[in-house]
Amino acid sequence: MTPDLSRNLNALGTLAVSLVLLLAYIYQLTLYELPCPLCLLQRVGFVAVGVGLGLNLLYGARPRHYALMLIAALFGISVSVRQILLHIVPGTGHYGSPVLGYHYYTWAAICFFLILLGTAIMLMFDRQYADDTSDQPRFGGSTLAKAAFFIMLGLAALNAISTLLECGPGICADPPTDYKLIDELGTNN
Repeated sequence: MTPDLSRNLNALGTLAVSLVLLLAYIYQLTLYELPCPLCLLQRVGFVAVGVGLGLNLLYGARPRHYALMLIAALFGISVSVRQILLHIVPGTGHYGSPVLGYHYYTWAAICFFLILLGTAIMLMFDRQYADDTSDQPRFGGSTLAKAAFFIMLGLAALNAISTLLECGPGICADPPTDYKLIDELGTNN
């Protein structure tokens, strides 16, 4: 695999992770389905996978960037499976609206599994690392790579802002009912 193909595949992966986060934000903002604390942790896992992909786009593919993605995906899948197990018993209810028959946490587990699989496959191609041994940022490449990087960066910032608005500086409510920080600022006036 050439470094250019690796960069393009990493850009597509970044866009795929961005799409998952974007769909979660659409549900949050249009259906007013605030994410629970476990959902927020799953988003952190997706953002961390995006950081690994972004490092590959910024510095070129490196095994340590893929390792970060593997660790993030393992974290994300463990949180997702925990939430699935909380809701798998009949009568315990669920959290959020289903999408194509599955809830967000089930889709998150599937996505994290696919990230683990895709990252492991990418690690098998050694030629993607041979091109550049410099640790200096070299943010060149395709427009696709640049767009993917900045979309992911924006979604990561949106994640931080929406989590701060939902939870404030303290512990998040479970289940969340409103944006805690906005309510606290509104009652102090």
